[in-house]
Amino acid sequence: MSVFDNLVGQEHVVEIIKNAVAESTSQSMTHAWVFTGPPGSGRSSAAVAFAQALVCTNNGCGTCNACKSAANGAHPDVEIIRTEGLSIKIDEVRELLARVAWAPSMGGWRVVVMEDADRLTESAANALLKAIEEPGNRTVWLLCAPTLHDVLPTIRSRCRHLQLVTPSNSAVAQVLQNRDGISPQMADFAARVSQGHIGRARYLANNEAVRNTRTTIMKLPLTLNGISSAFAAAQTLVDLATEQANEAAEERNQTEIDDLSLAYGKGATGRGMATGGSKAIKELEKEQKTRNTRMVRDGLDAALLDIATFYRDVMMVQSGTTDSLINKELEEQITSYAQKTKPHTTINKINAIMAARTNLGHNAAPLLTIEALMCVLAR
Repeated sequence: MSVFDNLVGQEHVVEIIKNAVAESTSQSMTHAWVFTGPPGSGRSSAAVAFAQALVCTNNGCGTCNACKSAANGAHPDVEIIRTEGLSIKIDEVRELLARVAWAPSMGGWRVVVMEDADRLTESAANALLKAIEEPGNRTVWLLCAPTLHDVLPTIRSRCRHLQLVTPSNSAVAQVLQNRDGISPQMADFAARVSQGHIGRARYLANNEAVRNTRTTIMKLPLTLNGISSAFAAAQTLVDLATEQANEAAEERNQTEIDDLSLAYGKGATGRGMATGGSKAIKELEKEQKTRNTRMVRDGLDAALLDIATFYRDVMMVQSGTTDSLINKELEEQITSYAQKTKPHTTINKINAIMAARTNLGHNAAPLLTIEALMCVLAR
């Protein structure tokens, strides 16, 4: 067993990391790395596995206390930064820098894994740059981002780059069958429609409600025949994303508020909370609202990627091939749609979807963005 077993289809990256861990006792160890790759490629998983291997006495056995605690963020020498907001602000980076300024407490290395380095604000990125330029003797920075262009140029120029790739559908399906006991038919479906995203494939395979939601989303392009249908489709998409985000957040939010209230003494003596409790809860509620906003946007982004696969399949049919359709279950509808439209129109619609995703990433109003997109798709 090894911490690298979960990195499906990333043998080239695993080899580089293992060599780096083996040489980590020498002065040649690189102190800053950036992991890039498409969604689902496992860039954050690779960074966490690297961190585990650096603090493990057996180079990442996956079974010792160091490996297990590093994976769940409980190891004193491993910081895993997972932002749930829309950005990582300078105050958060300053607090992080203060925490990692000390030498490792258990020997070896102090490791910082930042899963969303692309979400750093400019001021936060500049604060981080100084730490990377002058790293501690035993500190390693592991940054993750979709592409190198999402990282500040001055930061990426000081990091060693590891590019992950999307695992093949067959590799993902095999993992689902072997590790999760998913049936071959369901594993094939989940791997295919998730486009190599292992986490999403597992989620789809194990959740019928999610599969039903995806079916609803995939049929939206077939309903677009005018302005009114475009607005209706946009509202459906936003409602689905909002509903999913609210369901995921509702129980978690209340638990967080209850735990914080208890920490401030609510109910302990029959009196109210200690001084500062109300302010802390308001700050928490503000963070929860920001997190919910991001969850809605992430849900919309995933839905747009699914819709893009519909038009991708249409383009495949228009080019004369049906061997590699992602949405095989809709082959009949896709073929009929392809016969009624022109290839250049299909390409324009795919470009419009990608532009809408970019606009959402820049904090454009979700409903207006999706309405504008659906009007383009309805032409």
